[in-house]
Amino acid sequence: MQQLVVPVVVGTLASFGAASGSLPRGVSPDFAKFYESKDSFACITQPSIKLDVKQVNDNSCDCPDGSDEPGTSACAHLDPLSPPQPLPGSPTGSTNTTNALPGFWCVNKGHIGGYVPFAYVNDGACDYELCCDGSEEYSGVGGVKCPNKCAEIGKEYRRIEEERRKSLEQAGAARAELIRQAKQAKRNAETTIVNLKGEIAHLELKRIELQKKYDETERVERRKVVKAGAGGGKLAELLEQSKMRVEELRDTLELVVEQRNELRTKVADLEGILKRFKEEYNPNFNDEGVKQAVKSWEDYAARIANEHSEIISDAEVRDVLIEDGEMNGINWKDFEPSDDDVADTDIIYKLEAYAPRFILDLFYKQMAALRQWLVSNGILADSGTTTTESPAVKAARDALSAVDREITSKTSALKNEEDDLEKDYGPDDVFRALKGKCVSTDAGEYTYELCWFQKTMQKSKKGHGNTNMGDFARIGREMSDEEERLDGKGLGTGERMVLRYENGQSCWNGPRRRTDVWLACAEKEELWRVSESEKCVYKMEVGTPAACEPQGPAAAPSAKKGKDEL
Repeated sequence: MQQLVVPVVVGTLASFGAASGSLPRGVSPDFAKFYESKDSFACITQPSIKLDVKQVNDNSCDCPDGSDEPGTSACAHLDPLSPPQPLPGSPTGSTNTTNALPGFWCVNKGHIGGYVPFAYVNDGACDYELCCDGSEEYSGVGGVKCPNKCAEIGKEYRRIEEERRKSLEQAGAARAELIRQAKQAKRNAETTIVNLKGEIAHLELKRIELQKKYDETERVERRKVVKAGAGGGKLAELLEQSKMRVEELRDTLELVVEQRNELRTKVADLEGILKRFKEEYNPNFNDEGVKQAVKSWEDYAARIANEHSEIISDAEVRDVLIEDGEMNGINWKDFEPSDDDVADTDIIYKLEAYAPRFILDLFYKQMAALRQWLVSNGILADSGTTTTESPAVKAARDALSAVDREITSKTSALKNEEDDLEKDYGPDDVFRALKGKCVSTDAGEYTYELCWFQKTMQKSKKGHGNTNMGDFARIGREMSDEEERLDGKGLGTGERMVLRYENGQSCWNGPRRRTDVWLACAEKEELWRVSESEKCVYKMEVGTPAACEPQGPAAAPSAKKGKDEL
């Protein structure tokens, strides 16, 4: 069954023939007023040209606009769909491609009236897909009799239209459900944002309390650090660690000096090679690579000549590397405790016994700063790796770190929710209900997949991996000029919503992949077809209720755009 492609025209009561009181053959009610005179006929667009009424439909094109032949093909060359042709009797080169009439009018009683191109009139073929009553062909002598099939064609058309109407209703109901789900998802997101803000505020207060607890625990534990021990207490231990650290730094310095000397030799050799290259090359050879190399050497030599950095002499390095003793460096023996010295722990205990509280707090603060400086400068090892942290301090620090991590996690979740709430999800926020869902289709050795508002993928059926064809970027609109499909799975004509997916995986020796997802109205989400419009640029045709226009009384008059897809 061929699809009947004719525009709907109001008013189909027109007669045929040229009898008195009737319109000429092929004239529609819209142009009836031009053919009502019984004496003469004036060309529609050039009324100054008047013809005898007998010249209408005499199979001779007498009007420049073809309006005198509404029921024949004599003026078919003026049809807008036909190539320009010279007018009869006009000078060479004079053309007119505009016909005052849109075509031959078929009443199609029992179906829908419509126009037929003049070139199809009396061509010996029954064009039922355009004129189901067969009136575009002569039925008399020399003509072709085309039986009227409008009853059966109209019946099939109405059946298809009824199916289309029901399908549109179902698609509209599916769209309404998507909108309901989208609104609920938005409310859920708004509730989540409120909850996250409350949780973060609570955690911030908790963090302040845990920070105070940690600081207090650490302050109390610091007072327990200095204890009596072998070898003169903590100061003796600090002295030993400092001495070991200095020896490590001296060994490292020796290695650095050796490497410096080796690099100096290499640099001198390379500079000599480049200098001879610059002096001995032949400038008459037009070699851009050589010229660029020489230019780079000249820039380097000029820069080195202007540098005045201080160079540490070998003598200064030797002074640093000399063993410590009475005449040079540090004499560690001067710092070793004797039997007559008072132990550092005794001093601390005496301070604890007699010093006021504010002096002790200041002392501990200064000691902590000194210790931090010693650790930062490599003189003292970090206690985190050399000493055992007290359980109380560790527990307080772990609790504080856990709250910090939780605040960071919830802050990130809050930002994601707020960004998603501001994202464009199309008319009525309808695509929010589809976010994260995927549809796919098989095509040859690949499976193509669309994940709404996330990405498009090309998956190999042979296990060769997946290819990212683009990540969602934005929503756009484009005009489609595709013909209607009988199965309803097509874009049709009119403005269509297009989802842009960009910055996919790079093609070999080409740009990054991109996918344009063209949407059409359908009862459910379906990926119909995938094509490659140009290198690494793909077109997906997808049906979804989300792309349907609002139906029923609530729909705005301007909401209808183009033809219904279903």
